[in-house]
Amino acid sequence: MLLVIPDVLTRAEVAACVADLTAATWGDGRVTAGLQSAPVKDNEQLAEGSPVARAWGDRVLDALGASELFVAAALPHRTFPPLFNRYAGGSSFGTHIDNAIRPVRGTSIKLRTDLSATLFLSDPDSYDGGELIVEGTSGGQSVKLPAGHLVLYPASSLHQVTRVTRGVRLACFFWVQSMVRDDGARALLFDLDRTIQRLAARDGLGDAEVVALTGIYHNLIRRWAES
Repeated sequence: MLLVIPDVLTRAEVAACVADLTAATWGDGRVTAGLQSAPVKDNEQLAEGSPVARAWGDRVLDALGASELFVAAALPHRTFPPLFNRYAGGSSFGTHIDNAIRPVRGTSIKLRTDLSATLFLSDPDSYDGGELIVEGTSGGQSVKLPAGHLVLYPASSLHQVTRVTRGVRLACFFWVQSMVRDDGARALLFDLDRTIQRLAARDGLGDAEVVALTGIYHNLIRRWAES
């Protein structure tokens, strides 16, 4: 399931974030690449320990923690500390798949990457190229979102970032270990949750069908969730 989550950051937050990123020191993006992806990765990245990355990463996670849409779709158990990348001057990231396991630097935590997330930080009209292409059963889906919008998609998907031929593409990216590892199960739970929310808005939380469906939802969570 590929899902767009709009307005994770406000326009003012995006502007402040971009200003901080523009003044930051960038390094080789291949530092977090795996053996397969390193040869096709050509971008810049903030160091994981960068104060700018940490501060804005925390802001992004706080915003997502308050997003009902993100929580319902991801059912997050652990989230990798957000990273930031920069594409310019013809840089790109060829077709690759994300590593299944990511160690969190400075901790003993190893996170299973069920979901990948990209938060766009540059106005799409300010650069050419830079589309995120996510491969699915029906072919590649091109994603180029307004600044402040986020796309969430299965980390098991082949994907790429096309060459940026004009301007600068700034983004925040990270991975999520879900309580429910199977993408199909998460999609069913998400659809059920959205249906319950619509029925509750129409008929009230105490409606018998709403209560029954809520019970089914939580029993499926009990069946599928991993602690």
